Amino acid sequence: MESMKARGLEQLLLLSGDRLPGHHPDQAPVRYLESVPALQIAREHCPDWLLGAALNPFKYREEEGGAQYLKGQKKLLAGADFFTLQLGFDTAKHIEAQTWMRAQVRMKPMLACVMRLSDKRAAVLQTVPGIVITESMRELLGREQQVSQAYASARSLERLALQIVGLQLMGYAGVHVCGVHTLDELLSLEQAIAEQRESMSSLTDWIERWHASWQMLGAPEVCFVPAIGAWEMGQSNVAATPRERLRYALLSTVHGQFFSRTGWLSRTLGWSMRRPIWKVGVAADALHAVERTVKRPLVGCDTCGSCRLQETLYVCPETCPKGLANGPCGGTQLNRCEFADRECVHSVKYRIAKSANQLPVLAQTLIPCIEAGNRHRSSWPEWFEPKDSTPGR
Repeated sequence: MESMKARGLEQLLLLSGDRLPGHHPDQAPVRYLESVPALQIAREHCPDWLLGAALNPFKYREEEGGAQYLKGQKKLLAGADFFTLQLGFDTAKHIEAQTWMRAQVRMKPMLACVMRLSDKRAAVLQTVPGIVITESMRELLGREQQVSQAYASARSLERLALQIVGLQLMGYAGVHVCGVHTLDELLSLEQAIAEQRESMSSLTDWIERWHASWQMLGAPEVCFVPAIGAWEMGQSNVAATPRERLRYALLSTVHGQFFSRTGWLSRTLGWSMRRPIWKVGVAADALHAVERTVKRPLVGCDTCGSCRLQETLYVCPETCPKGLANGPCGGTQLNRCEFADRECVHSVKYRIAKSANQLPVLAQTLIPCIEAGNRHRSSWPEWFEPKDSTPGR
């Protein structure tokens, strides 16, 4: 940010959370600077800047879709001035994201990410977490390519121009264009957009033409939705499992008894934890070992040094391969983690919050990042320290 200031730059799109090349969850954890704290940091240091963040509405399970929008609310609270969507082609999800934004207290403009999609690009995108390219889309693109390269190129340009016009009709403030690399391509796109606008009278007309642009004689009907996914915003039929509810009830009860800072048991523990002996040396190491021994089997604790369990419905963010505490990344697929070896912990958290009537916690509690040097120590002494009463903290 200091380098940007020196160059007179005042617009920043904050994107984080992409999986690092070669990172596997069975290796040493990698902890990311989350987008929500990053927005807070940028807003604090540069209050007049234009700050943007990402939103991925292309989710087809209630837990992952709901968690995306709840994290979007956090990003708004943290200072986002606009959103850029993930690349996507599902019209229903583009409309859904606009519906969500219109329901917010303060609406912010949104940009949609679009691409001139070819068969070759679609093959690559199928391996990119968070982007939905269905087999029926691939089938159509492949058949167009078989006709001729020129035919496939003309069709892809037509669809890109058509999608941009439709997104404007939906209310999007602009588009983030991918896959257009030369001036000639850009000029051709602008001309195609102008032609589409002149012949378009309504969003209803556009939807018909959009679906027609994905049809070809002899090709199967194109569907933009994964075969096993159909959730739309407003549908709500999931709940925490009996085991998840029991676990939440037990851990919240234990927390209330020992860490509420109100009852006699908690105040006694707090007095003990505030003794200087626990902050350095052998005693600090011993306390760290005790906390890790107690909490790791229960919640997967990695002793981050600043426990956030109360704010994450007792689903430890350290069990996320990226250590994300404020909500999911955009790379989930049908509730599965981008690493594919587990269910996304934020989907679990969503179910518990919904069953416990705690969903506002996932939208309004901004969890700060943890400095690397403060990790691997007990969080208990800090927990009982007097809290900073400065407004906004």
